[in-house]
Amino acid sequence: MHIIPASAFRTQPWKNGGGVTHEIAREDAGDRLLWRLSVAEVASDGPFSAFPGLARILTVIEGAGLHLDTPEGRLDALPFTPTGFSGDLPVNCRRIAGPVRDLNVIHDPERIAASVRILDGTERHESPPVPGRRYAILATGPRAVVDGTAIPPGAVGFFEHGTAQATTIFPAILVIFEQIPT
Repeated sequence: MHIIPASAFRTQPWKNGGGVTHEIAREDAGDRLLWRLSVAEVASDGPFSAFPGLARILTVIEGAGLHLDTPEGRLDALPFTPTGFSGDLPVNCRRIAGPVRDLNVIHDPERIAASVRILDGTERHESPPVPGRRYAILATGPRAVVDGTAIPPGAVGFFEHGTAQATTIFPAILVIFEQIPT
């Protein structure tokens, strides 16, 4: 297991001044993004950056949530409810009530399948070893555990197999990345 503490995330302010992104990890193939995992702090309403050709999964981890206005209608990104949409889709964000923090998974859907699961204190997730698959777990509260190894609050643990669970009333967020055979 590889644990990345929040203090090691790479922070960048948004070009529009409406927040910051804390990049946790990413994988590229040449000059093309395969996947990126980050936490965003949404401090004001405004447009999202476009990610042409990529897919997004946004999960609110703090705050009341976001209304995401798109040409296809409104998406409601509510706490601990993964919300997926195309990176090509123009999105204007409106905070429901005050600042929001969210976990973002951005991936190339032709090369990487990604999914997000919310683990509460009563659920264990068996993560079997599968070629081309890796897992990441974000501890949103006091701790999450993978095979007895504690993930500190705010940190992310990357692993290839094991049993993951949250150990308190605070959920943990499990992200699954899997290479799509070409």
